[in-house]
Amino acid sequence: MMDWTDLHCRYFHRQITRHTRLYTEMVTTGALLHGDVPRHLDFNHEEHPVALQLGGSEPADLAACARLAERWGYDEVNLNCGCPSERVQRGAFGACLMAEPVLVADCVKAMQDVSSLPVTVKHRIGIDRGESYEFVRDFVGTVWQRGGCKVFIVHARNAWLQGLSPKENREVPPLRYEMVHHLKRDFPALTIVINGGLAGDEAIAEQLQHVDGVMLGREAYHNPWSMAQWDQRFFGDADTGLTREGLERNMVDYMTRQTVRGVPWTHVSRHMLGLWNGAPGARRWRQAWSDHRLKSEAPRSVFDRVPRPGPGLASAMQRGA
Repeated sequence: MMDWTDLHCRYFHRQITRHTRLYTEMVTTGALLHGDVPRHLDFNHEEHPVALQLGGSEPADLAACARLAERWGYDEVNLNCGCPSERVQRGAFGACLMAEPVLVADCVKAMQDVSSLPVTVKHRIGIDRGESYEFVRDFVGTVWQRGGCKVFIVHARNAWLQGLSPKENREVPPLRYEMVHHLKRDFPALTIVINGGLAGDEAIAEQLQHVDGVMLGREAYHNPWSMAQWDQRFFGDADTGLTREGLERNMVDYMTRQTVRGVPWTHVSRHMLGLWNGAPGARRWRQAWSDHRLKSEAPRSVFDRVPRPGPGLASAMQRGA
């Protein structure tokens, strides 16, 4: 989710679901220790609960970043051991860390030693073409027993470190949810969260019969309104009555506040282009909010000129045809 789940995206998603935990895009230890810390760590207070996802493999560097995460007010630190990209591999972190569970455990322990934040690990069920359940079982067991990690977010697909692009690795090899279910049976005291290829409330509910939680990435990004019932169904909240038009209005107010701070509203609007997916007129709506010819106009002006998608618009278009 690099370059996707920035603070504007997370603010948008928080308007839809109040309880779902949000994760930052992966931030490398080098970027925090040698770069612009506020640019990488600033977030809106409305985002809580929010976790900082780190990429790195040096225990001391990760410990320093965990201190920063606590100082900035994050609710969790997550170590990425699942990204298969070549750039990440060159940095000796991401999915290739699954081959070094003792190092991962030491990284987790180093972060826990200097911070009171919970430290979690996101990983795959295996690397390359190895399909042994024992590999991921031993990885989880080592990181738990040696490092003290109690929460594992498991992408139910192997990470192929050679021969596939990260995009291709989202489809190949096949997902194996049973491997993640098996982990929960073998480690009942741990929190096991499943990730990979899931979409729709029924699929989420089915997985929650086997594991403790479900993480969605691209599905939540491309179809954000799919999260609209999560608080009510999975957290027991009352229906807030939020509509897509009401959400869009909220985001216009947010965009307006951002423009006062010098942030172009297009930096925000790009994250909400999937809001009306599936509704008649959604394409026309997306074109307006992504039209850079309008970027000099105020967000409220763009909102007022764009017809809201939906059945009414379809009828109007048919009458005008």
